[in-house]
Amino acid sequence: MPHFRLSHLDSDQDIQAGFDVMRELRPHLTDVHAYTAQVHRQARQGYRILAAWQDGQVKALAGYRLQENTLYGRFLYVDDLVASADARRAGLGARLLDALREEAREQDCANFVLDTGLGNALAQRFYFRQGLLAMGMHFRQAL
Repeated sequence: MPHFRLSHLDSDQDIQAGFDVMRELRPHLTDVHAYTAQVHRQARQGYRILAAWQDGQVKALAGYRLQENTLYGRFLYVDDLVASADARRAGLGARLLDALREEAREQDCANFVLDTGLGNALAQRFYFRQGLLAMGMHFRQAL
C-alpha cells in the first residue's frame, strides 16, 4: 500500500503544488498565481487546505474552515475535497475526512458539514458511506 503524508498547504510553494489537483475539482481556476492569492484571502477567513502527499506531489486535498452559525453552532465546513485521477480509490478522501473530523472534535465543533452537487451521484454515495447524511438543499443565485 502506498505511503501518503498529510500536511497543510501554507506556503506559496505548497499551495501551488496543489493547484493541479484543485483544478480537477474546480476547472474554472486557470491561473496558479491568482489561485494562490485567493487561497491567502480565504485564509484570512479561516480557510486551510490539508493535503495528502506522495513522493513530493500532492495527490489529494481538502479545503476547510471552522465556522459558527445559529443552525449548526460551531462546525467545520469542507469547501473542497478532491483526489487526483491517478490516486482515486487509494482511500485518500476517507483519510482526509477522518483527519478533518478529528480536527472538528479537537475544536469543539458540534457538526461536520459539506455540500455536493445534486448531479454528483458518485460523491453522494461516497459521503453516505462516510456517515454523512443529506440534510437539505443548497440554493444559489449568481450576482
